[in-house]
Amino acid sequence: MRRAFDLVAASFALALSSPLLLVAIVAIRLESRGSAIYRQRRVGLHGAEFEVRKLRTMVQGAERIGAGIVVDVGDPRITRVGALLRRSSLDELPNLINVLRGEMSLIGPRPTLPVQVAQYTERQRGRLAIKPGITGWAQVNGRASLPWAERIELDLYYIEHRSLKLDLRILWRTVAMVLGGSGLYKGATGGWEGQL
Repeated sequence: MRRAFDLVAASFALALSSPLLLVAIVAIRLESRGSAIYRQRRVGLHGAEFEVRKLRTMVQGAERIGAGIVVDVGDPRITRVGALLRRSSLDELPNLINVLRGEMSLIGPRPTLPVQVAQYTERQRGRLAIKPGITGWAQVNGRASLPWAERIELDLYYIEHRSLKLDLRILWRTVAMVLGGSGLYKGATGGWEGQL
């Protein structure tokens, strides 16, 4: 039932947002060189790796420049179009393709990098028990502004208490966050301290 909902909702959202995606892709290409779609290896269900798709919000090859995979407010690698896409969370729209491919769900823990998963404790590996999601309990309770361990605990809470009521609450709060653009960057205490 959850998979059926993911397929219907992702198909509808992708169809509805396709004109917006097209405009964003053209704007990205006009502002900077390189592909408009950014692909990165992430870890999903039971530790299986896959390529997550996002709209590129930084200069081409940004992960090899400056702070690497760490991104914070005012990062000079973020393009002007990219800053707008990040504020509105529109850069995540291509994640819908990952949902249609069965690699992600609409709701679940955000997919993380293999280097991050390699540092998980046995308890934290419980985060891999379900498909990663576009949005999730940690996302609507502080997002990147939270310390890494706290975000994982919120994801584990979701896995243990997953229900339709909780999913609807997450979707409602996601809309509010997207409109407000909060929690995008790690701030003073958030983020993953082991990032490259």
